[in-house]
Amino acid sequence: MSLYLDSIQQRFRTYYDMGTKTIERLDNTQLHWQPQGEPNSIALLVKHLRGNMLSRWTDFLTTDGEKPGRHRDQEFEDDQASTEAVLQRWKEGWDCLLKAVDGLKEEDLGKTIYIRTEPHTVLDAVNRQLGHVAYHVGQMVFLGKMILGENWQSLSIPKGQSEAFNKQKSGNK
Repeated sequence: MSLYLDSIQQRFRTYYDMGTKTIERLDNTQLHWQPQGEPNSIALLVKHLRGNMLSRWTDFLTTDGEKPGRHRDQEFEDDQASTEAVLQRWKEGWDCLLKAVDGLKEEDLGKTIYIRTEPHTVLDAVNRQLGHVAYHVGQMVFLGKMILGENWQSLSIPKGQSEAFNKQKSGNK
């Protein structure tokens, strides 16, 4: 497998894990909380990402990435889904994306696919999706931090612990 495909699989799985950990830390009310100004809740971001992933990655190499059955605007309507349903949506979208990405071969990267009739190389479409996922998972994590405040547990290196982390990684305890 190519260095790029190995890297992209790892990056996508990192964002999947970050989002999963954020969702699992919150209760149903918290998953549906929206700050003032009507930004999206975590539940809505999950609903949107699921719709996007299913549309883009189902029959990825052979059909337009904007499927006729997708209703993007409805992805931003809160249906008060249960925590279990939010997690199921999250998993379903990611299962579709990861199955497609895991099935890619190096020779696929230069092929042309379409998203809303616009041509993209597979490489560009993968990069586009990585940016989209990172953007929304970042929003989810930020909302989780806002909601939990001082009870938030860092998903990376906690504030003030960089030096200790670096020493541990280098074996200098």
